[in-house]
Amino acid sequence: MLLLVPPSESQIELFLARARDSHHTYSEVGATAGLLPPLFKIDHNRILLGRGQHTWQKAVDAIRAWEMFNLNWITLHWPSTPIRAGENVAVLARYSGVYWLNACRIVYVVEEAEPMRRFGFAYGTLEDHAESGEERFTVEWNLENDEVWYDLLAFSRPNQLIVRLGYPLARGLQKRFAAASKDAMVRAVVR
Repeated sequence: MLLLVPPSESQIELFLARARDSHHTYSEVGATAGLLPPLFKIDHNRILLGRGQHTWQKAVDAIRAWEMFNLNWITLHWPSTPIRAGENVAVLARYSGVYWLNACRIVYVVEEAEPMRRFGFAYGTLEDHAESGEERFTVEWNLENDEVWYDLLAFSRPNQLIVRLGYPLARGLQKRFAAASKDAMVRAVVR
């Protein structure tokens, strides 16, 4: 949803209420857990957060608190949303005085202990989203080398005409989000 002024909390609540009956904008739901679909742009980003149990626990806590959205141009509604399949969130992005409100639904949760520890989730776009696709946010702790990584994997393509027309700008904002998301996770872990 394109807006010229920031939405009120009641507008966001109404937007999320409508999202409950919304469907994913792509048929490959859950594909970030396996074979990525053709005809989508794939983005994969990683950053080393540190080492050891303390870093791992802070990284898991950061994912649970949606810290990867703790950015000055993106607002998540609501960061108290539990990391649970079926939960909906609204992502509000601001660029050049214009606001985009986008609906997403958590598709699956990752909680693995072997061969490495992994925690996170993937969410997929719903009908009111500017893009179509899925994004996975995970942290990984490799017990062999003690490294803790933040891993961001996404596939997407435009869902709305305005995004198709401004695709180079949309791609630039996706790349900006990936870089800012990695920085936010580093900040969350080193606090």
